[in-house]
Amino acid sequence: MTADDPTTTPKPGRKNNPEATKQNILDVAREEFANLGFSGGRVDAIAERTRTTKRMIYYYFGSKEGLYLAVLEKAYSDIRSIENTLNLEDLEPETAIRTLIDFTFDYQEQHEDFIRLVSIENIHRAEHMKASTVIGNLNVTVIDTIRKILDAGRAAGVFKNAISPTDLHLMISAFCFFRVSNRHTFTLIFHQDLAAPDTRARHKRMVGDAIISLLKSDGSAG
Repeated sequence: MTADDPTTTPKPGRKNNPEATKQNILDVAREEFANLGFSGGRVDAIAERTRTTKRMIYYYFGSKEGLYLAVLEKAYSDIRSIENTLNLEDLEPETAIRTLIDFTFDYQEQHEDFIRLVSIENIHRAEHMKASTVIGNLNVTVIDTIRKILDAGRAAGVFKNAISPTDLHLMISAFCFFRVSNRHTFTLIFHQDLAAPDTRARHKRMVGDAIISLLKSDGSAG
């Protein structure tokens, strides 16, 4: 039996604000897992840093795996929730796409823990995410939004490319994700500070221009 295995069926030690307690646990667990991975992250350490106990953590989340999955679900829920406030479907198609790119670029740079969590789960071949009934539904919304923007752009004659919304989402995410996930090795190898203001502005403009140029082109992306 490992140190992270529950040995009893615990009951919560405090009842005054369980939602705040759960949020505190999730916040600390997100940092723990983002820094140390699923295997390196310890429930004991999370309990020590929260105003709770290890037994209460298991009461709320069932297991270390349950806590880790809750962290992943909250991470995806956070970015999707903010995307929904952008009201992209109310914007002109080109403006909507650029707004989405700008948001993705800034959000991923400002939330390196999100990038690390996604990278860690990919190392585990998404084995924990397979147990989630939440994450898949969360990510349907951004694809539906992109589809509506593309349809509106084609109907208006602004966009001509037949790229799929999933492929477009992949292209935007790939550029923004790489800048964060590989910033340290890229900076060391090529001596270019990706966090420098002029570099950030150039890259944001570059990915926006590239995507819009693709959407306006006659060629099909498959």
